[in-house]
Amino acid sequence: MSANDMETIDVAIVGGGIGGLATALALHAKGIACTVFEAVEAVRPLGVGINLLPHSVRVLSNLGLQPALAAIAVETAELAFYNKHGQPIWSEPRGLAGGYTYPQFSIHRGRLQMILFETATHRLPAGAIRTSHALSRFEEGDGLTTLHFVDRAGAPRPPVRARAVIGADGIHSVVRRTFIPDEGPARFSGRMLWRATTRARPFLTGRSMVQAGHQNQKFVCYPIQQVPDADGKVTINWIAELTVPAGTTPERENWNKKVDRSVFREPFAGWTFDWLDIPALIDGADAIFEFPMVDRDPLPRWTHGRITLLGDAAHPMYPIGSNGASQGILDAEAMADAMIAAGFPSRSTDPADAFARYEAARREATGAIVLSNRRNGPDQVMQIAEERAPQGFRHVHDVIPREELEAISARYKQLAGFSHSQVNR
Repeated sequence: MSANDMETIDVAIVGGGIGGLATALALHAKGIACTVFEAVEAVRPLGVGINLLPHSVRVLSNLGLQPALAAIAVETAELAFYNKHGQPIWSEPRGLAGGYTYPQFSIHRGRLQMILFETATHRLPAGAIRTSHALSRFEEGDGLTTLHFVDRAGAPRPPVRARAVIGADGIHSVVRRTFIPDEGPARFSGRMLWRATTRARPFLTGRSMVQAGHQNQKFVCYPIQQVPDADGKVTINWIAELTVPAGTTPERENWNKKVDRSVFREPFAGWTFDWLDIPALIDGADAIFEFPMVDRDPLPRWTHGRITLLGDAAHPMYPIGSNGASQGILDAEAMADAMIAAGFPSRSTDPADAFARYEAARREATGAIVLSNRRNGPDQVMQIAEERAPQGFRHVHDVIPREELEAISARYKQLAGFSHSQVNR
């Protein structure tokens, strides 16, 4: 196909995940035309649960999505940390209960994905969301980028030329790999996650997110169903985490590798607390997915002329502090603001100017979160308790002063952008 015969578009978003779709909605709201190219043939509600922090809910609320989220998500009321004996270390109210203007939502990742996808399909022009378009390569020339796609079977799709390209194609980003071909696989933390959902009775407040254990063995759980069924049970999302032997090489991370609970259950066999039965949650799951905890080093640059990175393609991070999806949503807002500030939707605007503004707003901030999460972010309170009192304690303040716990919490909120002053503005 000759260049003259190719379709030319303004902004191409490579990847139709949470970050890519949020960006499409944010750009559309500003009057900036964009087209989303997603690799899968059909978008389905896959995955397990995630948390949306108040700063990301602010962005989604400004896009008119809060009612749809509130209809199906749980408004998280509390975050609580415990040691491996089930003793309380630190708890704090979250979302509206914590004095934020916006709630914190616990929601099934797939249902969030469908809200974004269906909203974008409804709001954007016909043909602006294109599935079965996996990016295979691209080249630049004459002020445009030519994108080449294949379908799921590897058959070529018609190439497209774009004035600006946003690579939102995840931790295995083709866009990122093109600019950094020697980066190699994602950086493995040495810890493995097993994720699932189980129907069980609510615990604590009924809207609590809890973490128990320490750096080498941890269990996280929270409800993602608002109203109990007739049997009094709700859907509980949970994550079991263990440090694995040195030299373990994880398979390519994905959400679709099912494993048997016997792979990891034994270390948690005795974790039955008076407020939560962890072995019962593990045993009650229908399907369990294994996921290596990985990230990538922060980059010195995301932008290469009229091409840039967003979301997990730009700053993949450990799932600590409930920040992965939230940071991708914040990227979307920053991208739309930067493009407007640079002069979009005028076609005379240089995309490189817009992307430089966006990167200046987001790259260092997200890089700091990646590095903080490697140090366990707010979860470090559990490791401190383990190191100072491995056999437990009469009261946590005997081993960790309240001021120290408060400081850890406050530092991470400020770093990640969801202190009260940052959200309630």
